[in-house]
Amino acid sequence: MKQCTRRLVRGAAIFALATTTLFAAPRPAPTAAQQPPPPVNPEKKTPAQPAVEPQDQAQTDESGKPQFRARVDLITTDVIVRDSTGQFVADLKKSDFEVLEDGVKQEIMSVELVHGGRTYNLQAPPPPPPQEGIILPPARPKNDAAGRIFLFFVDDLHMNFRDTPRIRQLFKKMSTMLVHEGDMFGIVSTGTSSIAIDMTYDRKRMDEAINKISGSALKPSEIIEAPQGAEGPSELRYRAHVAFSTAYDIVHNLEKVQNRRKAVIYVSNGYDFNPFEGARYADPNLVGMKNSNAQRMKDMGVEYDPFTRQSNEFADADLVRELSELTRAANRANATFYTIDPRGLVAGADIDEEVDPTEWNDYLRKSQDSLRVIAEQTGGFATVNQNDFDKALKRIDAESSDYYVLGYYSNNLDVLKRTRKIEVKANRSNLDIWSRKSYSLKPPPEPKATK
Repeated sequence: MKQCTRRLVRGAAIFALATTTLFAAPRPAPTAAQQPPPPVNPEKKTPAQPAVEPQDQAQTDESGKPQFRARVDLITTDVIVRDSTGQFVADLKKSDFEVLEDGVKQEIMSVELVHGGRTYNLQAPPPPPPQEGIILPPARPKNDAAGRIFLFFVDDLHMNFRDTPRIRQLFKKMSTMLVHEGDMFGIVSTGTSSIAIDMTYDRKRMDEAINKISGSALKPSEIIEAPQGAEGPSELRYRAHVAFSTAYDIVHNLEKVQNRRKAVIYVSNGYDFNPFEGARYADPNLVGMKNSNAQRMKDMGVEYDPFTRQSNEFADADLVRELSELTRAANRANATFYTIDPRGLVAGADIDEEVDPTEWNDYLRKSQDSLRVIAEQTGGFATVNQNDFDKALKRIDAESSDYYVLGYYSNNLDVLKRTRKIEVKANRSNLDIWSRKSYSLKPPPEPKATK
């Protein structure tokens, strides 16, 4: 009897720590006098990410019997619906939508409309199945949330110092065109600007941060003459890792904000892990501007060896891997990235930089492509190689103000299927629908070491 009591106490403690845990251990069937407890509503929603993560974990109690734990989370994704004239359609209901996951139809459990920045709960999700062993009070209903969420990411490690006045002017436009009364925002930088403003409604903090922004990117000549490591320019790789890790941590924190569309304004020149390769290895075959590095190596009696350039063969693959990690985390958090290249329309390198035109164009293309990947894989768009920032800011403002949030419980319990495709359709014709294309489950936690 004491042993049974200890089991019930231990089960209650585990349930209190994780309200979404379902115990699948064998239990005796209830008798007529012993009815199951009334339904409770510990509603748990993951940030639009996809966090359907049904995971079965086996544990062993004192008697040697295994206890299995499973978790099923509500997946939410935001959807933008426009008609043929480009106007947002705000009168759709649950029956007008159809959600497919990997081609399999899902049952929509919740529909929320965000129109003009204000949330309207069209249909709340049903409570999860009743739990056995403990009775919890019903969850307190949450109030309708007003306003929007913006995160301004200032990647000053990859912004030119000469562009500082232009960058500050860009952020002043964001302050007036994007951030309105009631909007919550935060600002984070990666380098010497040293900006770290937590989520706030105080727009004066935005003006304070703008005055601190200063670009500190490496010049082409500094990249060419910098020490080379086994993976290429060491300083360049380090700066990129700092930017990606900072963005990853921010996205991880945004997961805590649920049922809201989070817009991340990502301002950066972009990334290239293997820029100006010929100039760095003193390739005498470069044409165009004078290759001072090659001449210096020749004066030192060092002959050009093309086979030494093979150490950076997988630089592009490394960049793709890091971009994939960031975009997967953003999709899990339902965070949409809007990338902006503050250089605007770029014609060529600065006149005082001795860079081969071909290598410069390759560097520019790769850096802009990296911004396109970040934006397109998270549902946003990239503003690169153009000077009209007003048009892009107006579009971001519109997409952040009007959208639907659909929620469903995935019927795919295969935990080995980590990445899953999402397709949203509408029963009405002549509608243009945007939605997130896929999501990835979180990696399973590492098993605890047994003593």
